[in-house]
Order: sequence, then C-alpha cells, then structure tokens
Amino acid sequence: QLQVVESGGGLVQAGGSLRLSCAFSGFRIKEISLIAWFRQAPGKEREAVSAIYFGDGSTNTPRSVENRFTISKDNAKNTVYLQMNNLKPEDTAVYYCNIRSALNGTMYWGQGTQVTVSS
Repeated sequence: QLQVVESGGGLVQAGGSLRLSCAFSGFRIKEISLIAWFRQAPGKEREAVSAIYFGDGSTNTPRSVENRFTISKDNAKNTVYLQMNNLKPEDTAVYYCNIRSALNGTMYWGQGTQVTVSS
C-alpha cells in the first residue's frame, strides 16, 4: 500500500523556522522520479516550493524561496524534509508532499500539513 504522510507543520512567528517531513512507504526508491513540496494558501493555486530528484539527488527550488527553503532526503528513513527558515506570514499555507513515479509519471499526494506564520 502506497502512503505519503506529511508532518511538522504548526504555528510559528515570523522569522522562525520549521522542518517538514514527508514519510513514504510502499515505494521502491528506484521507482521514484522525484519528490516535491507544494503549498496552497487560501484562495490561491497550489505552487511548487522545492523538489528533489532521486536519481542524482539534484534539487530545484524557485527563486522566491531558494534562500530560505532547503529540501533533503534520507533514503534509509524513506523521508524527505523541507527546512524552512526566516518564515514570513505569506508562507502560511497547507504544505503537500508529492511523489512522482519513475515508471509511469503517476503522482501521489499526502494529506498536507498546515503551516501558519504569525506577524
């Protein structure tokens, strides 16, 4: 059974930090193309905030957050992390983990974790 579970969200003051975790099971590492973090704020479209490619470990983070967000993975723990520093109120959103299959491109989503940044 394929599972994707996010955790680590919460309420933090502006300037603070959080580390989100994406724990996955039922996937073979070699069958994962990439794992990405997305976020969706109320009334806004879902946007990607970082991705890590499992083949070579390279990452892709948009300029809007690249100096504050860092993605990493621990294959032994089947977990991908998103370290978020210097958080801003505009980072408030539900953060989702997405796994893309290397076999057929199917995308698997977690249930999301809420991040709220107070000013």
